[in-house]
Amino acid sequence: VQLQASGGGLVQAGGSLRLSCAASGNIVSINGMGWHRRAPGKQRELVASITRRGNTNYADSVKGRFTISRDSAMNTVYLLMNSLKPEDAAVYYCAAYKGLPYEGYDYWGQGTLVTVSS
Repeated sequence: VQLQASGGGLVQAGGSLRLSCAASGNIVSINGMGWHRRAPGKQRELVASITRRGNTNYADSVKGRFTISRDSAMNTVYLLMNSLKPEDAAVYYCAAYKGLPYEGYDYWGQGTLVTVSS
């Protein structure tokens, strides 16, 4: 499975961005996908995830502001980020897992940089 993330950029605080992650290869093996982020000097964190069935999960810090979605075939997963804050600035990575979420992610895309100006 290959993952290609896109959509990062520079946005003012309060603005919005939509990230996309295009999956290719053995997509039928994917049970779920997620967006992680790593800010300078911080550990990587899971921001949002979605299962093939459409169940979603969000980090407390983004609940109510971010929305993860996918197309029906799990070809593409999106992360709509509203009301962005400077603390949301990070490199965002999409990832996919074959098994169960707590077993870890098996595939990773390259990062896409999100910069939020105050």
